[in-house]
Amino acid sequence: MDRSCGTILPIYALPTAHGIGTLGREARKFVDFLSESGQTWWQMLPVGPTSYGDSPYQSPSTFAGNPYFIDLDYLVEDGFLTREEVEAVDWGSDPSKVDYALLFQRREPLLRRAFERGRNGNRRLFEEFVVENGSWLADYALFMAVKRRFDLKPWIEWPDDGIRLREEDAVARYTSELADEIEFYEFEQFLFYTQWDQLKRYAHAKGVKVLGDLPIYVALDSADVWANPTMFQLDEKNVPVEVAGVPPDYFSADGQLWGNPLYDYDAMEKDGFAWWVNRIKGAANLYDSIRIDHFRGIESYWAVPYGDKTARNGRWVKGPGMKLVGTLEKAFPTVSFIAEDLGYTTPEVRQLLADSGMPGMKVLELGFDSRDVSDYLPHAFSPHCVCYTGTHDNQTVEGWRSEADAADVELATKYLGLNEGEGFSWGVIRGGMSSVAELFVAQMQDYLELGSEARTNLPGTLGGNWQWRLLPGQITPGLTKRIAAMTHMYGRDVRR
Repeated sequence: MDRSCGTILPIYALPTAHGIGTLGREARKFVDFLSESGQTWWQMLPVGPTSYGDSPYQSPSTFAGNPYFIDLDYLVEDGFLTREEVEAVDWGSDPSKVDYALLFQRREPLLRRAFERGRNGNRRLFEEFVVENGSWLADYALFMAVKRRFDLKPWIEWPDDGIRLREEDAVARYTSELADEIEFYEFEQFLFYTQWDQLKRYAHAKGVKVLGDLPIYVALDSADVWANPTMFQLDEKNVPVEVAGVPPDYFSADGQLWGNPLYDYDAMEKDGFAWWVNRIKGAANLYDSIRIDHFRGIESYWAVPYGDKTARNGRWVKGPGMKLVGTLEKAFPTVSFIAEDLGYTTPEVRQLLADSGMPGMKVLELGFDSRDVSDYLPHAFSPHCVCYTGTHDNQTVEGWRSEADAADVELATKYLGLNEGEGFSWGVIRGGMSSVAELFVAQMQDYLELGSEARTNLPGTLGGNWQWRLLPGQITPGLTKRIAAMTHMYGRDVRR
């Protein structure tokens, strides 16, 4: 990567009048802000549909887009909805947080109305989209339609009439019975991808690129696992044997029990990791660069017995390493990757990172541990890395300041020369912006100097996460100019 910088802001966090951020005008305004402040990258969280727990890292499809992100104003302009229909809906009273329960109740009826009006008006383009995305869309739409038939139960709890195990006659029967419902889910994806492509072209015209986040695992309750059970470590009834997580660490004394099914890498290797190649192809259609979450899991992964309540009893199992990484890099020579190499690292993980040639990550908040010397401090950086103030799993800088040990805060203050005149958050941003790291990324909350109330996610907890949103007017001309001055000063200006 060229020397540059960017900002983390999930799509859902954009301000709109309809309960959640979308791919509409506010997204374009944020692109304008990034361009005018000299930034090259908009880093997003995964953009797939969310399910129980609202986490973008637990989606029913690794390929699908989140229908909540479909902009309703654009649907009005396209004639699929009326302004009165959209404004008649109560989207909640707190614009600073996403209310997922409210969205679940009130968004889909509008999208179904748009489907009835728009399914035939764009028939040729819609049918072309369905054909072009047939490698995943048919499975996803059928999965969602069957899931709706059975009151949204996880697929492992579906009736034992053949559809749970995807027996051929059952697939044919449900495909016929649920044809209209299947087409609705296909049309949702058509709308999402149409709006996404328009936003991406707008960003590129402004000199802004999209940095996407690819979870290493997919959700158990997903079309990905249901349609491809031989690619995962499942028993003869397609129930997981072991599931994913991480051991006890900085974030949690019990570790993190993610519950995702583990890949059967031996089976994957037999066909040249075709499932992964297809997955990266889908991500590359969305993003300009891809951050591979939990990269260390490719070297060795933490396997927890299925049914355990914590991740404490897991074990390390050797992963595919460069066999997989090399296959992906060879298949996508023009795609740039970033390795999320945080957490428990070993010499083998560091060697895999070196062999891959991918830049790893340095998180400033994790660097100021007064008990030990850290390679997350700027003086220890090599240029081929990505520096963050914090990620979506960390506190905001101001939140970290209020919760960290006093000795750690004192170390940060002395190391970076922090002072109240500049502001604590801005001093930490300066530390990353001025570093030799090829790419520097800050959370939007840190530019706004927000505290714990604006934290994106607290790992290991369920509920209260993935909710924070920007408010209208928080991004001001003064803020834009201040960031622009800093990006120019430290040679990260997109227009330099």
